[in-house]
Amino acid sequence: MAKVLVVDDSPVDRRVAGSFLENRPADSGDKEPSGITVVYANDGKEGLAAVEREKPDLVVTDIQMPNMNGLELVEAVKNDFPNVPVIIMTAHGSEEIARQALLSGAASYVPKRVLASDLLATVEEILSVSAAREEKQRMLRECWRQNESQFVLPNLISYIAPLIGHLRENLAGIKLDENGLIRIAVCLREALTNAMIHGNLQIDSAMREHDEKGYYALIEKRADEEPYADRYVHVSARHSAQGAAYTVRDEGPGFDYGALPDPTDPANLERVSGRGMLLIQTFMDEVRHNAQGNEITMFKRGEG
Repeated sequence: MAKVLVVDDSPVDRRVAGSFLENRPADSGDKEPSGITVVYANDGKEGLAAVEREKPDLVVTDIQMPNMNGLELVEAVKNDFPNVPVIIMTAHGSEEIARQALLSGAASYVPKRVLASDLLATVEEILSVSAAREEKQRMLRECWRQNESQFVLPNLISYIAPLIGHLRENLAGIKLDENGLIRIAVCLREALTNAMIHGNLQIDSAMREHDEKGYYALIEKRADEEPYADRYVHVSARHSAQGAAYTVRDEGPGFDYGALPDPTDPANLERVSGRGMLLIQTFMDEVRHNAQGNEITMFKRGEG
């Protein structure tokens, strides 16, 4: 059972976030346990002490808190407990601090207004990435040199996690800390999701801002319709001791990447649309797009 530390100076917000993590809504409307144990801290200073005392697998923290804010907590955890990933909860007015937290080492973020739908899924994704064995990483770092692979995926979201898990095994040979490995996995998930949903199925992410239910219904519908169902996502991966390079190409008509919300503008942090590109631009060392707008190439260098 995983242990997650929730840090927030608001008692109500702490308990709300904790309830979203401890229980998952079932189809019947009842709640069933998620397999996650939640412990709590009132602010960043207490949170840092709790990381040492409780040894959580992951930290979820608010940004604006007294004594030690979320940015300072992210920096402290990265320095003192580099294998413990941190997810930040953002709210209107905290965008600039949240952006700095991502740059300083946070593994991902979830806007507070979508905690109910996104928090548990984000936490489970990060936890699954963190589960790799350290012994296997050490062996690969000593013995492995390079490999390349290619994949052609149908528009099935369920295929994304297994593919990332496979690619994650090759990442073990690259000199990166656990947080760096998690960030690559997060970027791969965003790029693959964008290629399937926005590229091949041609569904605008802005739709989720005002009609989340209709957004997911349209994904289901178009996955079985022509011409969308006949399109595939092409993935190439190259891993070496120096780093990793990934190219993700969809078969959609493409679009103008320049028209996306500026991922470096903190004001866009609260928007659901553009979230993927913000994370990719923040976490990767270099990002390129082709002229048609249906292909992205991402580079991450190894440390040292």
